[in-house]
Amino acid sequence: MSKLILMQPYTLGKIELENRIVMAPMTRSRSNNEGNVATALTAKYYEQRVTAGLIISEGTFVSTKAVGFINVPGIYSEAQTEGWKLVTKAVHDKGGKIFAQLWHTGRLSHPDLHNGELPHAPSALNPLAKAYTNDGFVDTVVPKEMTIEDIKQTVLDFVNGAKNALIAGFDGIELHAANGYLLQQFFNGYSNHRSDEYGGSMENKARILFDILDAFKGVIDYSKVGVRLNPSLHNAQGMMLDIDTIPTHEYIVKRLNDYGLAYIHLTEPYVPVDDVPYAVAEVAKHFRPLYNGTLIINKSFTKETGIKVIEEGYADLVAYGVPFIANPDLVARFENDAELNAPDPSTFYTATEEGYIDYPMMK
Repeated sequence: MSKLILMQPYTLGKIELENRIVMAPMTRSRSNNEGNVATALTAKYYEQRVTAGLIISEGTFVSTKAVGFINVPGIYSEAQTEGWKLVTKAVHDKGGKIFAQLWHTGRLSHPDLHNGELPHAPSALNPLAKAYTNDGFVDTVVPKEMTIEDIKQTVLDFVNGAKNALIAGFDGIELHAANGYLLQQFFNGYSNHRSDEYGGSMENKARILFDILDAFKGVIDYSKVGVRLNPSLHNAQGMMLDIDTIPTHEYIVKRLNDYGLAYIHLTEPYVPVDDVPYAVAEVAKHFRPLYNGTLIINKSFTKETGIKVIEEGYADLVAYGVPFIANPDLVARFENDAELNAPDPSTFYTATEEGYIDYPMMK
């Protein structure tokens, strides 16, 4: 029985999932068209992977200010919303479930993506990272510190993204508050030097997330909302850990219990952090006792480790990223102990069908 625990159905709020395998959100950069609209090619990609219990879409930008990557489909315009309808219909016609991940990259962007204007961020601090532009990966710059009005507009942009996601037919939405992007930039003391109500204390640094969630009231049922967090992100995407990082995430996770969310989606460390001060090496194990609802865990899980983390009670669902790129039928391969296709990283962010919808299925 234990071998099949990943294949067991799961009730996610009001949604019945066929299994406990989640397709993680992954940027694929195939919307290389005017307006950055999801296309029939995008729909085919998700349709091929429909046997996942839940698909979480690639991050989709909630405004022009949110953009930090070329050729990514947005969700702020009518045309983009219509494009996503192709995707949700393709998934639903095959019996699948799909959430839209709402995304704002903050300072992990570049003026080339904003008509020469500076990207927005909590504070005017360069992450010293890379942004993906038409010239490839380029160095980030010192961003513009957001005004209170900018923050209020960003909250409205996320609300608009949620509305458009429902219009597009998504089963729910995931707030991207991880991986060093805008919301996590507010949480972190290395990227947030503000002295107003959005900086300083843990409560202030987390305020924007709860402003967004509170603004969702009356727009989308909280049972259709997930939140993604990456508490131990260190030395990547401009993020460093400090003494307040984990306590801030603990505060966030505990408070999220009050919202009746669909889930929280946590990421294990990108790199080993056993010797990193203030880090939590086992994120699911650490945060599971703090959260009463559904917990999804992600990052480099295999079939065996996915089974183990559920059996140990540290997670309810396991998200797989790169394995789904090369294995559209990953669920069947797990179920049949079949060999996995190897992914080709050189085609992860290109603009063609190659490395996107041409990986072979099991015969």
